[in-house]
Amino acid sequence: MNNFQRTINIQGKLSGLGLHTGKNATLKFIPALINHGIKFQRIDLENKPIINADVDNVIAVERGTTLSQNNAKISTVEHLLAAIVGLEIDNILIQIDGEEIPILDGSSKEFIKCLEKCGVKNQDAARKYIEIPEKLTFKDEKNNVEISAYPHNDYRITSMVDYNSEVLGSQHYTLNKISNFKKEISKARTFCFLHEIEELFKKNLIKGGDLNNAIVIVDKVVNNKKLDEISTLLGKKKVRVDKQGILNNVNLRYNNEPARHKLLDIVGDLALAGRPIKGHIIAARPGHKSNIEFAKMLKKFINKKNINAPKYDPKQEPVYDINEVKKILKHRYPFLFVDKITYLDESEVIGIKNVTVNEPFFKGHFPGNPIMPGVLQIEALAQVGGILVMNSIDEPDKYIPYLAGIENFRFRKMVKPGDTLVMRLRFESPIKRGIAKMKAEAFVNNDIVGEGNMTATLQKLYD
Repeated sequence: MNNFQRTINIQGKLSGLGLHTGKNATLKFIPALINHGIKFQRIDLENKPIINADVDNVIAVERGTTLSQNNAKISTVEHLLAAIVGLEIDNILIQIDGEEIPILDGSSKEFIKCLEKCGVKNQDAARKYIEIPEKLTFKDEKNNVEISAYPHNDYRITSMVDYNSEVLGSQHYTLNKISNFKKEISKARTFCFLHEIEELFKKNLIKGGDLNNAIVIVDKVVNNKKLDEISTLLGKKKVRVDKQGILNNVNLRYNNEPARHKLLDIVGDLALAGRPIKGHIIAARPGHKSNIEFAKMLKKFINKKNINAPKYDPKQEPVYDINEVKKILKHRYPFLFVDKITYLDESEVIGIKNVTVNEPFFKGHFPGNPIMPGVLQIEALAQVGGILVMNSIDEPDKYIPYLAGIENFRFRKMVKPGDTLVMRLRFESPIKRGIAKMKAEAFVNNDIVGEGNMTATLQKLYD
């Protein structure tokens, strides 16, 4: 998987009919900055409101996923979101002049094609993953639905469907890694059963439905009268069914296309959890409702378990190694407590301190029971925060940051020799009058060991 955040190079555009509204809408894809995320913008409405691609904004899941925020909504977002995830794009703004994403051919293929024309580029910031540390399961006993997530070093998804249909049968498919999405999944089209069409029309849905953008499965014997009624609903002169059980003898792109499309929907819906996923998702009889419930569970679990603790990969090339750190910080042995910087952008920094038994402070703290003093953990965090501050100002060589305040700091666990201290600091507000306020967190093995608020002040150096 890609280690850097990504966006598109240039703007792109496409248009089409909405599946349920039947109305034409034009999409414009716009590059976005680091940490922007995926956002929709309704440019046809007053004030052009923004809708974040967030599971907390989901308001409907019937035959598609609908988001609402800032008195605006956008529907049928899952196929586009799946394409964005499949291309490992993190930051993008999607402007639209209507309320529904075009259905196009019922898959993600056309979205992939358009986004690839825009070009995809790495950005100077690390990706922030949702890494599954243990089994997590959602069950809907009534509908016999189960979705589980397991630890894995890539984004792997298995979809299994069984509709008790002689035509459809039991199907499954596994996408072993997200980089194969375009080749293996993106062309899989949405589908429904013939007996569902009348019901969907009665609910004022699928106004833009067409045999060119959906597979219609006929799992029961249908007489000519019923076929004529369906023809009228679809605006076709004639529809037919062959032995394959597909309306109008549409050729399947894969022999298990329904299972692959269900997998496509999973990728799109789980994008709403907020970050790319590292884990193996196994879904039995999934649908939009279960996908969204699982995404909510995943987001809640992440917050509860500190899965969003920064991940440290010793093999990853650092943003700053120790030599570059020493060019920024004035500290030297025995009071330099930053070995390298692994992440840095305009609002956040992550630094590493490898704690060894050779640290001079262990001689007195404590003999026979070495523990890193809390005050030195704070000092290490302050030094990492100093790098964030210096990265955010003009002419950093002319200033030096000083620790000016500590508030609400708590030590959660002891830090001992052999631990790798992973430190993250984020600005709580922009720097004003040389004052920087930051949220500080320190982790060991994904467990938080210390956290609080820090204030730094900038002092100008005299020539």
